[in-house]
Amino acid sequence: MAKRPNLLVIMSDQHNPHVMGCAGHKIVQTPRLDAMAGEGILFRHNHCSTPLCVPSRMGFMTGQHPSDIQVWTNGCLLDADVPTFAHSLSLAGYETVLCGRMHFVGRDQHRGFERRLVGDVSGAMRRTGHLFEDKIPQAACGQQVAGIGPDAVGPGHSTYFVYDQHVTRRAVELLRERDRKGADRPLALVVGFLCPHNPFVCPKPLFERYMDQVAAPEEAGGCPASLHPALVKLRQARGIDRITPEMHRRARAAYYGLVTSLDGFIGEILDALRATAFGRDTAVAYTTDHGEMAGEHGMWWKENFYSGATGVPLIWSWPARFRKGATVDSVTSLLDIAPTLLSLAGAKPLPNPAGRSLEPFLLPEGDASTWPNEAFAETYIRHPQQRPARMIRRGRWKLNVYHGHERPQLFDLDADPGERRDLGAEPAFADIRSELLARVRQGWDPDAVERIVATRRAGRGIIRQWHNAVKLGESDVWSMPKGSNVFPET
Repeated sequence: MAKRPNLLVIMSDQHNPHVMGCAGHKIVQTPRLDAMAGEGILFRHNHCSTPLCVPSRMGFMTGQHPSDIQVWTNGCLLDADVPTFAHSLSLAGYETVLCGRMHFVGRDQHRGFERRLVGDVSGAMRRTGHLFEDKIPQAACGQQVAGIGPDAVGPGHSTYFVYDQHVTRRAVELLRERDRKGADRPLALVVGFLCPHNPFVCPKPLFERYMDQVAAPEEAGGCPASLHPALVKLRQARGIDRITPEMHRRARAAYYGLVTSLDGFIGEILDALRATAFGRDTAVAYTTDHGEMAGEHGMWWKENFYSGATGVPLIWSWPARFRKGATVDSVTSLLDIAPTLLSLAGAKPLPNPAGRSLEPFLLPEGDASTWPNEAFAETYIRHPQQRPARMIRRGRWKLNVYHGHERPQLFDLDADPGERRDLGAEPAFADIRSELLARVRQGWDPDAVERIVATRRAGRGIIRQWHNAVKLGESDVWSMPKGSNVFPET
C-alpha cells in the first residue's frame, strides 16, 4: 500500500469562483492560488450544495445534501449521530485538527476533530457585545442594502481580517512544530478563513489599487423586466435596486482587496508547508463554502442559484502524485471532497454519501469516463414570500425550481455562460425541462422543508439562551483583541 498522504484543506468564506487570476479574472491578483492551480488541478464547474454558510459547510463535512441531513439554514443543527469526514479520518489513524472557521452550530464545536486551534469568530460577539466594536455597522456582515453603504465599505480592517491573521499564525505554528518534533501519525488539517466575506473593508493600499481599476457592473441600473418572479422578490427584500453605481464600485474594490488578502494568508501557510520535511507528502485542497455575487447580475451576497453564488473555487495540488497544470470541466460538488479525502487516506467511507471521490480527475492514471456530471443545490430563504428552491446542474444545463412558482428557470451554459437567457418557458426546450424537473425533485420535499424548519426554529431560543449563559474556552470561542477594527483608515 502506498504511503498515506498528509491532508491540508483550506476553506475560505464567500469566494466568487470567477474572482481569481487562474479563473481568468482580468483585475484581481491571486498569485498564490494561481501558482497552486498551475502545479495542480483547477475545477472550473464546482458547486456548493447550498449558497449559505452552515448548510454548505455541513454538506462539505458529511458529503450529503441539505435534505439528507436536514440542515437548510444557518440556525439548523447537524444531528449528533451524523458523522463527518473528520471522525472517519481520526479512526483511520490521522491526527485531525481544525484551525479556524467551520460555523458548527451547537455545543459540539469539534465534530470529529481531535484538536481545534482557534474557535469560531461567532463567540467574539458574545464576549464584546459588538463584533465590530461600533467602528463598522453590524449590518455590514449581513445581506441587506445597508451592508454596502458608505459607512460599511472602504479602507481599513475588521474583526474578520484580524481573525484570519490569527488563524494563519496558528496554522503556520502547527506545521513548524510538527516538522521540528516529528509525528507518528499523518496529519489532516482543515484551515478555515473568513475572508472574503463581508464587511467589505480591506487594507487601504488594496482598496485604493482596486478603486483605480474597477467599474460598476453593467447591471447596476435596476431589476430586468424578464427576471424570474422569485428573484424579483429577493431583490426587493434586500433592497438591491437601491444600490447605486458608486456603491457597487466601492464594494467591488473592497471585495477584490479581501480576495487578494486571502491569497496572501494562503501563501503564508503554503510556504510553511513547503519548508517542512513532510510537505512533499501532503495533498492540498483549496475551496470555499459558497460564492458571492460581487455585482454580477447587479446583485450582491448569496442565496441564489447564479454561478457567482453557487459556483465555488476548487483547486487540488500534490505535485508528487497528482496531475499538474490540469483543468477539469466536468460538473463537481463540495460534497465530493469528503469522499476524496477518505479515499486518499484509506479511511472508511461515510454512510450514504451523495458525493464521489475526485481521484479519477486527480491521478494521472484516473478514468473519469463514468462521472455523473451533475450537481445539486438547495436554498430556503426565510424572507417574506420566499420558499424552498432547488437547482440541478447537469452538463451544459442548469434548471432552478422555486416552490410556489410554476415556471422554472433553465439556462444553456454552453451557449449562455453568463446566464442571461432564461429558457424556462420556451417550447423548444420542453423535453430537457421535463427531464431535469423530474430529476431535481427526487429526494426533495419543499413542504417538508418548511415544516421541519418551523418546528426547529420554535426551540432555538432556549439554545440561544444557553450559549449566552455558558462561558466557553479558547478552543471553542475566539477571543477578539481590542482594536481589531480600523475604519475609515486615513
